Amino acid sequence: RLRSAPVTVRFVTNTTKESKRDLLDRLTGLGFDIAEHEIFTSLTAARNLLEQQQVRPLLLVDDKALADFTGIGTDNPNAVVVGLAPEHFHYEMMNKAFR
Repeated sequence: RLRSAPVTVRFVTNTTKESKRDLLDRLTGLGFDIAEHEIFTSLTAARNLLEQQQVRPLLLVDDKALADFTGIGTDNPNAVVVGLAPEHFHYEMMNKAFR
C-alpha cells in the first residue's frame, strides 16, 4: 500500500555494524522489495555530516561498515566517528582517537 500511496518510503535504522549494501542484501533476502537509496542509516547521517563539514575522520567502526565511507579522506584525521566496533576499542586506538 505504501508503494502505491503518494509518499516517500524510507527504511531507517541506527545500526552501525554493517554497510548499507550488506543491510540491503539482508533485507532483500528476507523478501523486502527495497532499493539501496531507500535505506537511511546512522552511518549515512555520519557520512553526510563528514562531507558537509569537510573533515577527515578516524573511523572507529566495524570493518563491514567501512564501505559506507568509501571516498572519504582519513589521512591526518581531525574528527572521530564511533560505531559498534568492539574489536577496535582498545588502548592504542582510544589513545589515537583522543589525540
